[in-house]
Amino acid sequence: MIEAQSLTKRYGSKTAVDGISFTVQPGKVTGFLGPNGAGKSTTMRMIMGLDRPTSGRVTVNGKPYAEHASPLTEVGALLEAKAVHTGRSARNHLRALAATHGISEKRVDEVVEMTGLQSVAKRRVGGFSLGMGQRLGIAAALLGDPRTLILDEPVNGLDPEGVLWVRNLVKYVASQGRTVFLSSHLMSEMAVTADHLIVIGRGRIVAEGPVQDVVARATSASVRVRSPQAARLAELLTGPEVTVRPLEPGLLEVLGSSAPGVGEVAAAAGITLHELTPMTGSLEEAFMSLTQETVEYHSTALPSAGSGPGGPPPSAAPPAPAPTSAPAPTQEGAR
Repeated sequence: MIEAQSLTKRYGSKTAVDGISFTVQPGKVTGFLGPNGAGKSTTMRMIMGLDRPTSGRVTVNGKPYAEHASPLTEVGALLEAKAVHTGRSARNHLRALAATHGISEKRVDEVVEMTGLQSVAKRRVGGFSLGMGQRLGIAAALLGDPRTLILDEPVNGLDPEGVLWVRNLVKYVASQGRTVFLSSHLMSEMAVTADHLIVIGRGRIVAEGPVQDVVARATSASVRVRSPQAARLAELLTGPEVTVRPLEPGLLEVLGSSAPGVGEVAAAAGITLHELTPMTGSLEEAFMSLTQETVEYHSTALPSAGSGPGGPPPSAAPPAPAPTSAPAPTQEGAR
């Protein structure tokens, strides 16, 4: 379990993390989301004792990380995959870590096999691709069979098979009653991996709860309806609490009503329906809605396809014991 109480970190006049409190419970995958500069990495570094809080406190399994007698068996972390001695081989890097905790060579072999590093284990880490570096970082995080797993952007650089493997791995670890704290900018992946979310913006928590609850609170449900009599149906549905938007000829988006409600109106009027689909918001939509006021770095929208030099100008964009029996992922080549 990870517990933060009024956790604050300032760098001079800059407040990176602003009095946040949260609990990461064991037995589930907790996702940590936020735009660039929101304070995610700083928070993770404070959990790992790499940054000292300006005020507040954070503990892992009841103690600050630095007070654990055997930290690798308590917490496995991937914060920066490149933080390795580039002249060492992958196996020797893991052996050096293992030696600090009396971890056996057998366990080193297990995590090498588990992360798909067998064929490159004797190569120098300095020649690794981004994806292989990530695999080595995950292997190091799993080395001590930790009770808590903290992974910052673990699928960065991985191929689709590797992404799926990480997803299954963290779910497996959580299913064993371990604590998993995971950050990622891939909303589609977080939506199918995380059970619980903590969303941070400008150093403050802007949302927290089960994934579906966070999405439901931050987005609007709608109904997609297709009919050869769409114009007539739109007239019947539109009201003080119901908005109807034409998407294309014969296709409507209805906000403020339910699929059964739309179907009943259509049936009463004898209107034929070709499609009636309830639509729910996505995690990406929820994330954009929750963090739109906290984004520090804004991009500019590009012109739409087909608009030439004379077209309209672009508008501004809105603002573990790891399972030793787990299948090893397919190799990614080293550079």
